[in-house]
Amino acid sequence: MHIPFRKMHGLGNDFVVIDARAHPVPVTARRAAALADRKTGIGCDQLIVLEPATHADVRMRIFNPDGGEVEACGNASRAVGMLLGPEHGGETRIETLGGDLVARVDDHGISVAMGVPRFGWDAIPLAYAMDTLAMPVAWEDLADPVAVNVGNPHVVFFVPDADAVDLARLGPLIEHDPLFPARVNVNVATLTGPDAITLHVWERGAGLTRACGTGACATAVAAMRRRLTGRRVTVTLPGGPLTIAWDAHDNVIMTGPAATSFTGTFAANDYPA
Repeated sequence: MHIPFRKMHGLGNDFVVIDARAHPVPVTARRAAALADRKTGIGCDQLIVLEPATHADVRMRIFNPDGGEVEACGNASRAVGMLLGPEHGGETRIETLGGDLVARVDDHGISVAMGVPRFGWDAIPLAYAMDTLAMPVAWEDLADPVAVNVGNPHVVFFVPDADAVDLARLGPLIEHDPLFPARVNVNVATLTGPDAITLHVWERGAGLTRACGTGACATAVAAMRRRLTGRRVTVTLPGGPLTIAWDAHDNVIMTGPAATSFTGTFAANDYPA
């Protein structure tokens, strides 16, 4: 049996998308990791599986390259919104482990309502109680981060020069620190203007990435909570910019592009579940 897939990306954050709504496709950690492998598989930052939803238009399952299933992915949500928007009049409600999202397609790109961010130490989660707006912890020169849960856990460090931080080395140390029982995504950000941020992200289970939608949301909200910016900012990642707004109802709205790279099929026996 051959299984169709679509290769998509948002600012270079790339996905293999399998539409399993009509025909179920078993996905295990083993199969997800094999498909994500860039040398022996199709290659991607995340494997996305679309399934029938219980209370939304579609259920989106997200697997990292290590095979672990995670709660949310902002860039993938935009890709799915672009893919399914025509079926749903331009607006798609997406069910995820991190909560329901709404993706809208318009002339400005694809906007995703990512929901209300959470800041309680136990909602991140952290191993013990502390102030999440200025955490009294440090890893070498990275200190006093902000913790935010935007469907998945993030810590955000504001530094003078994000480009100068060795995130490839420090990212995994922080991700796997016992302070974060569910591990954590690590964001290093620099303010470059009144409402402009440059960002690098070490993504939990994936490593350095060209773009991370939830990381951009978490970083923007962290800057807003510290009164470093207004309620609408441009976050520029290595793959390009995203616009993040935190509206009057406390919903975080992310806007940016998405694209299809190519389509294809793979033999199910080549990637056993």
